[in-house]
Amino acid sequence: MALAGRSNVGKSSLLNKLVGQKGLAKVSGTPGKTRSLNFFLVNENFYLVDLPGYGYARVPKAVKESWGELVEQYLTGASRLIGLVLLLDSRRDPTPEDAQMLEWLAARELPALIVLTKADKLKRSQINQKVQQVERDLQLSAIPTSVKSGMGKNDLVRAIVDLVEESSTR
Repeated sequence: MALAGRSNVGKSSLLNKLVGQKGLAKVSGTPGKTRSLNFFLVNENFYLVDLPGYGYARVPKAVKESWGELVEQYLTGASRLIGLVLLLDSRRDPTPEDAQMLEWLAARELPALIVLTKADKLKRSQINQKVQQVERDLQLSAIPTSVKSGMGKNDLVRAIVDLVEESSTR
């Protein structure tokens, strides 16, 4: 399972929360610190792959382009990829890059899990509205999460495990 999203969406923080190990994936306040594919073996069963983010990052354009090439090569060449966890900031609307990623996955018949990060920064009513909006716009269910409060962690773990188990029966 790969984790993808904008540079400042919180992929590394969420990965650390999911596996219950602070500091496993490097977290920084500066977007764009993940510059390579980082593989994390989970329970000797499957890998979570932290991909470089797309969108905002204070790096030269050529560096961003090389990340895009790296991600594309991985996604097109990873024969054992079973799906992707697409992280969206709950305070923002999905971007054209997010839609492009979902189109790419659909064309390859790979499942996507939509995760709304930073839900603790919104009121409950705003979270519910955002979930409904994203589900309507993207035609996929969305799981609101918060690394700080732990909201959504169990739902996301369950969804990932379900995909892993489903892929092992194919």
